[in-house]
Amino acid sequence: MQMLFGTGRDGAYPDLVFTDPLTGLGNQRRFFSRIARLISDRAEDPAPFAVGIVDLDGFKPINDLFGRGAGDEILLQVAMRLRAAMDSHSSVVRFGADEFAFLLPMVFSEEAAAEKARMLIEVLSAPYDLGQRSARLSASAGCSLFYSGDETTELLVDRAETALYHAKASGRGRVVVYTREMEEAAKRVTHIEQALRRAVSAGEVEPFFQPIVDLRSRRILGFEALARWTDPDLGAVSPSVFIPIAEERGIIGALTELVLRKSVEAARDWPKHLFLSFNLSPSELVDLNTGLNVITTLNQAGFDPHRFEAEITETSLMTDPVAAEKILDDMRGAGIRISLDDFGTGQSSLGRLREIRFDKLKIDRAFVTSILHDKPSEHIIRAILAMCEGLAIDVVAEGIEEKDQAARLIEFGCGGGQGYLFGKPANAIDTLLLLRSAAARGGS
Repeated sequence: MQMLFGTGRDGAYPDLVFTDPLTGLGNQRRFFSRIARLISDRAEDPAPFAVGIVDLDGFKPINDLFGRGAGDEILLQVAMRLRAAMDSHSSVVRFGADEFAFLLPMVFSEEAAAEKARMLIEVLSAPYDLGQRSARLSASAGCSLFYSGDETTELLVDRAETALYHAKASGRGRVVVYTREMEEAAKRVTHIEQALRRAVSAGEVEPFFQPIVDLRSRRILGFEALARWTDPDLGAVSPSVFIPIAEERGIIGALTELVLRKSVEAARDWPKHLFLSFNLSPSELVDLNTGLNVITTLNQAGFDPHRFEAEITETSLMTDPVAAEKILDDMRGAGIRISLDDFGTGQSSLGRLREIRFDKLKIDRAFVTSILHDKPSEHIIRAILAMCEGLAIDVVAEGIEEKDQAARLIEFGCGGGQGYLFGKPANAIDTLLLLRSAAARGGS
């Protein structure tokens, strides 16, 4: 007992309280203790030092594919590699489930901190031995530097976490060192998050609808629902801003429920041959209740599921493929059609088309935008159309803004189109007026 519960080097707590039981590294408590001690030691002469957090990219799928035992083995190997990469002054701890933190007392500049973090990421990128098989992982890192006695342990760690958030948001395998600009950006994100929570609770986020047309006849086939939000203080907030925040801060479920309900209630008044297309976020394709929730919302609104299309992206399928397939099967069983959005921008397009049956594919706007002057884009679009014809999958080209783009797509055999050429997103009332005007002219 004396051995297990004796006083540790980091203070009055026992050693075990400061130790991660799986890896044998220090834990978060030890990390905070070491930073606090270093700040105290440099109180009179605050020479800079660096702290950083490394996050393993894509660790959850490893657990799902190979099992938790394999995940633990990888964490042990990560711990050994990081410990070996530390010099005699530096230390590393296990900070969270798949996060490790490091303290660099002899690193005095942002450039040196970034260089050290990049070296650690390179060390972690080598294959991991799992006996009969191996696995590869990438990692992202965020760093912050101590400059003055006014900075606390908590502040330095918060800044490193902010930098890590920016690193992961910009792609895998990145290193970001904290800057003042990030602090302002973080404050703005928090402001938007709080305003968005209030807006969702008050039902203030609205669906706008963009027409999807038959390219040859220009007849409206249906509409894609797009979330729009205008805040009294912030003004109009772009979906490219508030949707990622909703995803990151756990608001996306309530936001989707609100916009979906409003969308199907508006679409009830459309002619019965028109469909409604609705985007599902990546986080919703890991929640096994998603399919049933969508079906329940449609039934409560009295909207025919056969007129509903669920749009998903390739990326959203990759987090938990088994759960995603179950969710799609639930919806397909009720008559809902499944559309693959942003095709060509993911990492496994052809594999997904083979594994999962899609009813429709949407060609990403990046290819459409450059179709008139970029031969590779033209060839890619031709190949997609030929493939979809063979697989009996409908196709819609997104982002069409010019008549010549539409003409070229028709020439290639593309059936459906969407973009500003055919109409900008409009609210429910204006969309209904558009349909009535089209009906009066003898259109859809």
